[in-house]
Amino acid sequence: MAVAAENQSQPPQNDLPYVLILKPPAAFNIFGDRFFHSPKFQFLKAFESPFPLSQFLLTHAQSVQAILTSASGSVTADTIRLLPHLGLVVTTSQGIDHIDRSECRRRGIAVAGAGTIFSTDCADFAVGLLLDVLRKVSAANRYVKQGLWSSQENYPLGNKLGGKQVGIVGLGSIGTEVAKRLEAFRCSISYNSRSKKPSVPYTFYPNVVELAVNCDALIICCALTDETHHLIGKEVLSALGKDGVIINIARGPIIDEKELVQCLIKREIRGAGLDVFEHEPDVPVELLALDNVVMSPHNAVCTTESLEELRKTVVGNFEAFFSNEPLLTPVPLDDLPHLSG
Repeated sequence: MAVAAENQSQPPQNDLPYVLILKPPAAFNIFGDRFFHSPKFQFLKAFESPFPLSQFLLTHAQSVQAILTSASGSVTADTIRLLPHLGLVVTTSQGIDHIDRSECRRRGIAVAGAGTIFSTDCADFAVGLLLDVLRKVSAANRYVKQGLWSSQENYPLGNKLGGKQVGIVGLGSIGTEVAKRLEAFRCSISYNSRSKKPSVPYTFYPNVVELAVNCDALIICCALTDETHHLIGKEVLSALGKDGVIINIARGPIIDEKELVQCLIKREIRGAGLDVFEHEPDVPVELLALDNVVMSPHNAVCTTESLEELRKTVVGNFEAFFSNEPLLTPVPLDDLPHLSG
């Protein structure tokens, strides 16, 4: 057994450069660990080692030149400091809140993400969640499947999306795609972002509370940073009001989840569509029985087509790095964002 354990900790013996994987990305679970295969580099899989991560990293510190991670795999300053030859971190996600950007910037380590690959999928999903909450699609599905149609009174009416006032928090690539889709429903669109965008016709609100006061629905599309953590709390939810709907396809901790749960239970807002949660994969048990909440397991970005694009982008970034060529989707670290957009 000791020999087997020792072998698991050893990297493959060839001349290809090493890419460290601390935790397998979701694509590995779907397509297998050859999904990001390339003849130009090889993976060093820390998650397969029987040894503690710190021991594994100390053993292989001199070999690692790059890291592959995902939204669920943190790349901390402590990890980075153990890897003297680290030059690149590639994440399969659009957000980079799980990477210590300050340490990467200090060390001159490049970061690459998914770029805008997931923007259209996220936008589709956000509008789908909004439609579902307003028209009670998922709740109606349960109503029929439980055999209640023939035994109870008429099903409660929903609300139309057309003509609603919708506020977008973070008018970046995802938020812009959301706005384009809502235009087809003749929605009145407003937004909050780092700054006003002269090129768009939508109303700009520099304050999220003011945005919420003037909206029937809020769609969260911003990046998670120290500034946006719990950006949506009691004050914003109260401003949204009892007829308001909130949709989150960004990051769970942007919303104060405890406050959201209480607002939903007390019907202080109309409903919520949530693809992300504050402590994933744990979901507040109170939400499970609420028909005014539609939930999904952080899969707004998951389509077959986008994952294939992701494969090409991830492999392309590593191959470019090891060939001393420009990265395909570099993330600038000099301007750490307040909001996405």
